[in-house]
Amino acid sequence: MFLPNLTFYKTVHKKIISLVPSITELLHFFKLHEETIGITKFCIHPHEWYITKTIIGGTKNINIEKILALNPDLIICAKEENTKAQVELLAKSFPVYVCDVKSYDDSLCMINDIGILTNKQMEASQLIKSIENTFSEIEIIATNKITASYIIWKEPYMTVGYDTFIHDMMSKIGIENIYKKKIRYPIFNIEELQTLNPSLILLSSEPYPFSETHIEEMKKYFPNAKVMLADGEMFSWYGSRMLLMPAYFVQLKNAIIGY
Repeated sequence: MFLPNLTFYKTVHKKIISLVPSITELLHFFKLHEETIGITKFCIHPHEWYITKTIIGGTKNINIEKILALNPDLIICAKEENTKAQVELLAKSFPVYVCDVKSYDDSLCMINDIGILTNKQMEASQLIKSIENTFSEIEIIATNKITASYIIWKEPYMTVGYDTFIHDMMSKIGIENIYKKKIRYPIFNIEELQTLNPSLILLSSEPYPFSETHIEEMKKYFPNAKVMLADGEMFSWYGSRMLLMPAYFVQLKNAIIGY
């Protein structure tokens, strides 16, 4: 079953499976070491969990048999990470929480929800306050307007639309997403992007592993744009990772404007 009203869901969950890498990291932050029994192969943080917890497949290719054998009393999913069919199948046998994080505010609501579900309300509240405090210290880029494309995939090229967490993080430092009128993760080609003429191109480290080689390749098409690598985890891992984001964004901002 899906969990409709978390406030009145009083069960203490002792066997949790996380199908979301950033939420796995959050569960570790909440010190749910014994309670968390299963994670995905993409849940690489923390490393000690990656090598000791039961791996139940990928985020979109989970091993149902392994999950059944673990017999969890809570499975945490994400609308973006996991397939609807698999989530619905799991919900027939286990309590399932599905988050849908598209913004900074959504992420804080998710942290609060997880706190309620895992009896870590105090820790969740403290984490939310810490995140709010660290983000309040970010100064947006105040120079000329910087338009950017944040590229997450190649062959085909894919970027981010306005209804994504990454888009919201871009806005936190004053970067204007050149695809702000698009939804989700639109496909584009080089010719189209050349027409839009962004002043900044950010190549994400995930899910596609862009590298320095790709920077040189992209500069051939955009000689007048600043082309940089972006830490994908810092732009998309909502949860406890958000404590580290502001410091990274300050470094990135300084690199963009040439400090």
